[in-house]
Amino acid sequence: MSKIVKFYISLMVLLFIGIAAIELTKELPVNWTPTYNEKDKIPYGTYVLYNELETLFPHNKIQDVKVTPYEYFNDFYDDEDSTYLTTGTYLKINTNVNIDEVSLNELLNFTAEGNTLFLSSNYFPRLLKDSLNFETENEYNFEGKSTFTLANSTFKRDSISLEKSINNIYFSELDSINTTVLGYQKFNNETFINYVKVNYKQGNIFLHLQPIAFTNYNLLKGSNNTYVASVLSYLEDDTIFYDSANKKGGKQGGSPMRFILNNPPLKYAWYLLLITLLLFMIFNAKRKQRVIKTIKPNENTTIAFTKTIGNLYYETKDHNNLIDKKITYFLEHIRRVYYLDTQLLDDKFTKALALKSGTDKIETKKLINKIVHLRAKKDCSEIDLIELNKAIEDFYNI
Repeated sequence: MSKIVKFYISLMVLLFIGIAAIELTKELPVNWTPTYNEKDKIPYGTYVLYNELETLFPHNKIQDVKVTPYEYFNDFYDDEDSTYLTTGTYLKINTNVNIDEVSLNELLNFTAEGNTLFLSSNYFPRLLKDSLNFETENEYNFEGKSTFTLANSTFKRDSISLEKSINNIYFSELDSINTTVLGYQKFNNETFINYVKVNYKQGNIFLHLQPIAFTNYNLLKGSNNTYVASVLSYLEDDTIFYDSANKKGGKQGGSPMRFILNNPPLKYAWYLLLITLLLFMIFNAKRKQRVIKTIKPNENTTIAFTKTIGNLYYETKDHNNLIDKKITYFLEHIRRVYYLDTQLLDDKFTKALALKSGTDKIETKKLINKIVHLRAKKDCSEIDLIELNKAIEDFYNI
């Protein structure tokens, strides 16, 4: 290696060491991103609230929900008597109630059975607004301080004033028959409704429009925690199903690369390693290498072997054996791809398979019924084998 190359490499290493030293010594800026993540200790995370739930509800069990509401509560649904095998309050706090239509219907069904739904958000799905007959409006031009109060005189001392990251979003229309006003917010000397309870069949739905009040920054200011405690005091003494921001398979994954790139010292060390490897490859490419003899790869005879075995079974007219193997392979595919338990092929399994695979529910039910029928049939014909094979291939090709 020439002196000039050594000089440039040394200069590059010193440059990166200098950059890393500057990054390590400077003060990190405050992250004001509103994540509403129960693991985040940043101002607009919900670490404090999540860890104080057991103090606020000493007699309640706190259960994290890290899947969609449909996936979670559908496991507790009893198909025989159309009821749920668990009770409690589903609690979600975020800027936007980002719940799919299927999960929202599941939550409404859960609430209708005498349970509770608590949502604190700036924006609600249209389906929820139509189901509960309410509307909201947002005064985007608001600047200044806002005061939050509760309607019950018992909580008159628990009002708070906030002035950072506040939206003047309020309830503009309500169903006066089924809705009870629980709280207000005051903007520019005008009072608006921001907290209500809606009677939904046998249960209750609590809607709060200022999730910012539940964040670390506001909970730790003065006596703001008393307001949050009063807002949550309307909930029943039962299990609290806390909607976690850390969903399984969600975007907030814990991959090593995400951890490295979110920590400046590790990020610069990673970039330095990549550049070093690149330089090594560039200079190493100049070295000569012996000619490597071409070795013919082994021929893959798997397909030919499979065809031979298939023809053997077909020629011997062993239809039951072929049908059994096709069903076994298909169910193994369902377990591996869709993570479903295939021991019991009932209506609940069929519904879950159609939902996860995106296939038509009626066609899926026909396929499962055919599998159950052929499993019980003693003497299967060639027509049975052909029909089963076509139904399975149609399922794969959707």
